[in-house]
Amino acid sequence: MIVYDEALRTRIAANLEAHERRVVPLESRRHAAVAIVLVDSDATRHDGDPASEIDMSMVPGDLRGATGEPLDGRMVGVAGGAAFLLCRRTPRLKHHAGQWALPGGRLDAGETPLEAALRELDEELGLKLGPDDVLGWLDDYVTRSGFVMTPVVLWGGADPALRPAPAEVQAVFRIGLHALVTGQPRTIMIPESDRPVLQIPLGNDLIHAPTGAVLLQLRNVAVLGNVGERVEGIEEPVFAWR
Repeated sequence: MIVYDEALRTRIAANLEAHERRVVPLESRRHAAVAIVLVDSDATRHDGDPASEIDMSMVPGDLRGATGEPLDGRMVGVAGGAAFLLCRRTPRLKHHAGQWALPGGRLDAGETPLEAALRELDEELGLKLGPDDVLGWLDDYVTRSGFVMTPVVLWGGADPALRPAPAEVQAVFRIGLHALVTGQPRTIMIPESDRPVLQIPLGNDLIHAPTGAVLLQLRNVAVLGNVGERVEGIEEPVFAWR
């Protein structure tokens, strides 16, 4: 496990500061921001997934883990030590229902990406953070649904109280950074695109772009210190295009 302490905070902030992030012009696209919130987690207290049956039929490729075990979509066995917050969207949403997502959403008129990320974090999880909690920024990612998504990395405190909004969030999970680092990202090809679709194994599921693209850069740049690695060539699965 990775210890959640000031040394980690300093290291991640330094890695992000050294990374010259890619900024994408909006042109005709809309602007969104997401918050990558780093917290502490306990392998026992924060483990478990309330979902029992998850539809995996739209997931492309081989639905088995690294050791051949079948994947059922549940987020289990990943908590412990320094972690980030990951949400499963409620199945009642009009767009991207039931999908994995970081807290965030579209910028309101006149908002900066930071203001939008902090507002959405409060609205979705009841967590109030501020500019002093910013560790740094990752690259903009252009989504198939017509957004430029700007990710900000935040220090959330060891054990913040979370109050997921039931209209938007079915469940929120603390995913240990160790699980993100030890899991081996993989890519597959699909008939609908000539770009590789990213799959990040976490728990008993696979995380895809756009969320997966942000997490890949969190892993490689912020945690491992591979400054300058990009994610603009990563494709999303077809179910995320709309």
